[in-house]
Amino acid sequence: MDSRTVLNEENRHNAYIEFKRKEWAKLRANVKLTLSEDDIKQLQGINESLSMQEVIDIYLPLSRLLNLYVSARQYRHAVRDKFLNSEHEKVPYIIGVAGSVAVGKSTSARILQALLSRWPEHPKVALVTTDGFLRPNKELVARNLMHKKGFPESFDTKALIDFVAAIKSGQKLITAPLYSHLTYDILPNKSLQFEQPDIVILEGLNVLQTPSVDELDKTFVSDFVDFSIFVDADKGLLKTWYIQRFLKFREGAFTDPNAYFHSYSKMSEKEAVAIASKIWDEINAVNLEKNIRPTRDRANLILQKSINHQVSEVQLRK
Repeated sequence: MDSRTVLNEENRHNAYIEFKRKEWAKLRANVKLTLSEDDIKQLQGINESLSMQEVIDIYLPLSRLLNLYVSARQYRHAVRDKFLNSEHEKVPYIIGVAGSVAVGKSTSARILQALLSRWPEHPKVALVTTDGFLRPNKELVARNLMHKKGFPESFDTKALIDFVAAIKSGQKLITAPLYSHLTYDILPNKSLQFEQPDIVILEGLNVLQTPSVDELDKTFVSDFVDFSIFVDADKGLLKTWYIQRFLKFREGAFTDPNAYFHSYSKMSEKEAVAIASKIWDEINAVNLEKNIRPTRDRANLILQKSINHQVSEVQLRK
């Protein structure tokens, strides 16, 4: 764990404004809910029960805050163009969403995309997951990194940085590779394309990755992120959620003969729990403690989850 990136409790208390759920919910002000029950069902993860109240209490205030940040950035650009007496390429606002495997960061990102795209100031909101920048399995095998999939070294970091740099340069057409959780690999000859978005939500394990002592001169994805969110929960809950998600995949996606983990669908529940627990302890928990959680205290905002994936506390950097 990199001690330079971890705040002790006293420093964190000084660095963040802390809100209990009810306090944060009041900051919604008069923002209207623009999602229906059906919308919310479509947005929730495989192992989550996303409630309308969760969206109202947590994500509507957050969408209001982000709208204010994005509007302020747009105003600054307008001021710059007025000063220079010329117009420059529109530069998208990048929101990073980081956190552990199984914490529900993908669901948070999807909710934010849905809510932010309904604000008239920035209707074009793209969502990109960094999974698409994992190295192909063939390459991971050649590098002896299959057992470290999701660790920083398993990503094509240069390609990811080139991608976010292209966004920030104002490039009109942006292309990102796609990843399949069914085949557990990059999808060949397929990509995600979007043109001049107002906002890009970048979701992934390594969004807030920090440099080690010998990497201080390097560029990182976090250098391009305008506002960062870390979704967090206690380790015990994360392991429980991972196992529950694994069991649901075992009953669903893993039953597909084309699934990379198809053999797991034939296991008994007891065997599946044992293998999921082993994967968590030996891979995901190690990655969490070594590479992911140390980046938490660099986030602009932390969503602290408790039981049932409900956010119990929000911390906003001062």
